[in-house]
Amino acid sequence: MSILQRLLPRSLYGRAALILIVPVVTIQLVVSTAFIQRHYEGVTRQMTQGVVIDLGYLLAEIEAAPTAEAARAAVLGVAEALEITLTLPAEADAPLTDRIGPLDLSGRVIVETLHIQLPALKAADVTDEERVVNLRFATRHGDLQAELSRRRMSATNPHQLLVLMIFTSILMTVIAYMFLRNQLRPITKLARAAEDFGKGRTVPYRPRGAQEVRAAGRAFLDMRARIDRQIEQRTLMLSGVSHDLRTPLTRLRLGLSLMPDDPETAALQTDVMQMERMVDEFLAFVRGDAMEGSELTDAVALVGGVVARAGDGARLAGVSGKAEPVEMRPQAVERAVQNLVSNAQRFGTVIEVRLEFLDRSLRISVEDNGPGIPEDRREEALRPFTRLDQSRDPNRGGGVGLGLSIAADIALSHGGTLRLSQSERLGGLRADLMIAR
Repeated sequence: MSILQRLLPRSLYGRAALILIVPVVTIQLVVSTAFIQRHYEGVTRQMTQGVVIDLGYLLAEIEAAPTAEAARAAVLGVAEALEITLTLPAEADAPLTDRIGPLDLSGRVIVETLHIQLPALKAADVTDEERVVNLRFATRHGDLQAELSRRRMSATNPHQLLVLMIFTSILMTVIAYMFLRNQLRPITKLARAAEDFGKGRTVPYRPRGAQEVRAAGRAFLDMRARIDRQIEQRTLMLSGVSHDLRTPLTRLRLGLSLMPDDPETAALQTDVMQMERMVDEFLAFVRGDAMEGSELTDAVALVGGVVARAGDGARLAGVSGKAEPVEMRPQAVERAVQNLVSNAQRFGTVIEVRLEFLDRSLRISVEDNGPGIPEDRREEALRPFTRLDQSRDPNRGGGVGLGLSIAADIALSHGGTLRLSQSERLGGLRADLMIAR
């Protein structure tokens, strides 16, 4: 994953906001730059050139006067009419060097234009807080000081316009995001309903939003209804199959109980018992407790009960994280943990069970000191009716190799998974049953 991908938001709301804000900000930057460069600076240059004409006329009159007194008499009245204050000779507050604020873009344009158009200009000060431009000119009668309002030479700073643009942009972005949120909310609800259904929970959902989102919502409801109907039909069928299979087995066991006790009868009774176990395990695998409702369950008490019934070889080794009730199908999860513990007892003598409450999932780990399962065959071990070698054969001991398959199926129905690895503590197999919270 690149740095850009890590920085970009992953949620739908975040990406929608990014798509909405980036064009608005880009447009604002482009418009602001064009306004300042073309309009603001251009208007300032044009207005300054108008003032240059007035100043040029006054300087020409002063240069034509024979004395300083005659110069003052010739230009003071005209300067007053032009709203320019002239002082000849210049006073002490007349600038000696150009003074421009660091962020004063229009001030730079004013000073630059004045120097180009009026060679007699020695210095200009445009930093006055009262917006008065103070100029010093060189004349034949000495330095001349001229003061005039900056409003005659530059357009008013566009602060108000920029603030208005920013405020309007923020307001429109908020309004657009509210409308966009109304369009994204149905997608979020659809995703949440699909996620809950994947965890075995059926939550109320009603298609809303745009036409395409409504179509996807109706398709999801149809799919969910078909799956529920299929599960219900399969459960009803399996109930009948269970009854049909148990009836002849019961008759066989009853008939064998009436026969004399001999090695052949005992062997037949063992076969019948094994057939009953195989039928029970097969039905448990196909049914998967799919019709059981989910509820908030104390996972620590549930797992602790399974460990307590397992005997002396198994123990609850620890609970980490904040132990809170978890929404699950308790009978199904209990069956999955029991299968993992039974599988560990079949091949090991020490079994440790741990619970770890994570932010979005619950991890139930079952470890043993048995021979384990090779890494290249762990995926195969999760398949139903798969026979491994005798060192770790799930069928050894009367099973049919469905214990891990049932646990994996239950984990998948709870939005999780079953992971097999090697136990670092005991050296055998480690099975991590992940359940989404």
